[in-house]
Amino acid sequence: MLKRKTKLRAYLLAAICCVFGISAGGSLAYAADGDSYNYSVWGDTVVSPSAYEATTLMTGTSLGIGAFKDPSDLHVTADNEIYILDSGNNRIVVLDINYRQKAMINSFNNDGVADTFLNPQGIFITEQKHVLIADTGNKRVVHLDEKGQLVQIVEKPESDLLPGNFDFQPVRVVMDKAQRIYVMAVGVFDGLMEFSAEGAFTSYIGANRVWVDPVELFWKRLSTKAQRSQMVMFTPTEFTNMDINDEGFIYATSGDSGDTIRKLNAQGNDILRRTGLYDPQGDINFTRDLGPSRLIDVDITDSEIYSVLDSKRGRIFTYNGDGQFMYVFGGMGNRIGEFNTPVAIERVGDDFLVLDKAFGEMTLFQTTEYGRTLNEAVRSYYRGEEDKALQLYKQTINRNTNLDFAYSGIGKAILRQGDYKDAMRYFKQSLDQPNYSKAFLLYRKEVLRANFSTIMTVVIGIAAVTLIIRTYRKKQARKRGVSFE
Repeated sequence: MLKRKTKLRAYLLAAICCVFGISAGGSLAYAADGDSYNYSVWGDTVVSPSAYEATTLMTGTSLGIGAFKDPSDLHVTADNEIYILDSGNNRIVVLDINYRQKAMINSFNNDGVADTFLNPQGIFITEQKHVLIADTGNKRVVHLDEKGQLVQIVEKPESDLLPGNFDFQPVRVVMDKAQRIYVMAVGVFDGLMEFSAEGAFTSYIGANRVWVDPVELFWKRLSTKAQRSQMVMFTPTEFTNMDINDEGFIYATSGDSGDTIRKLNAQGNDILRRTGLYDPQGDINFTRDLGPSRLIDVDITDSEIYSVLDSKRGRIFTYNGDGQFMYVFGGMGNRIGEFNTPVAIERVGDDFLVLDKAFGEMTLFQTTEYGRTLNEAVRSYYRGEEDKALQLYKQTINRNTNLDFAYSGIGKAILRQGDYKDAMRYFKQSLDQPNYSKAFLLYRKEVLRANFSTIMTVVIGIAAVTLIIRTYRKKQARKRGVSFE
């Protein structure tokens, strides 16, 4: 196994363990591929209860709407309507909460002419039920209202920021509450394309940073010009997918290196919190042959929880708002809950839908008791419901002693309640050094404040005794004729 993290981090964690006087703890048993697991502080795979279980497999035929052909995207609205982008059939299928067909969109009126889609790859639904389609084959973005009537079409923009031979092929699209449109397009390395509400191209946002291999850079500097031309170029990677939350922050996934998950603000700056033992990136352990996770979709449940899809392993990884790894499920194969070519994930309430392009199937995953408890513990903490979060986190670690961040969650809940000493105990157990230090400082202040009068009495007493002794010694010295001057 290769480690994405350097050995230095493991050494630092070992040092922390020595300082705290505790073990890294937890079982070191490795989970089989596809099983649920977490990571220990050493980066080892440790077994974990399943948070989700596959319960239902759906095809276009089983839903009574005809077989899906190369479906590529999903979107679930706040009232749990399900939009399936059936790309090969150039249609959008709309299902209700009971998975019954509610509507089908395969054409729209464009200046009196019936217009259709051509190999569309991305779909987004606004709060007002407006539908935006990345109509890739037609090289445009189509915006329809809640009745399926055309609002606007965004085609190849004219801008000095774009090369003259630019080929506009949108593959993903989202819209914020100000009706700005963000497009992910094929071959665009400068970031997401931002369009105004009127459809005018305004700028790029969130360009991926270049990740440079130090070894590769070293050899480049020693190589001839001809040799350098044969080496890998240090260029930004394309985004692979995106989603937008209620606050207007865009979560985006990208290639195999660097920050594979990003949270972009209005200025395009990455503000994703990464306070876990390992940065959110999918699997941190991987073989040389398969390589690191390739994240191709992201779903934001709310501001506290988000999930990403790994196309290489068919796994769905979920993180809390601080970037701490919560759980994983899925895999590659032919059994229910496994995939051939997973392309999209969406939540329906607290359940998950995963779309498989090659199989033309949609799998429903439902929460286990453990998954429901953990989800609610995280949400309760972020809502400021300390008592509820505390109880739910304790229930969680009763089922999974390997979930290190849950101990930290308990410590944070207790810290908010003002029990700094007990919070230190849980932070110590989870090796959460920053919060341990915070709790220690608060506990020290509390002790000093509670014992201030006693401490001052002792200090004054010591000073008084010292002064008396010094005065006495001076008097005795004068009697013997010894000067202290």
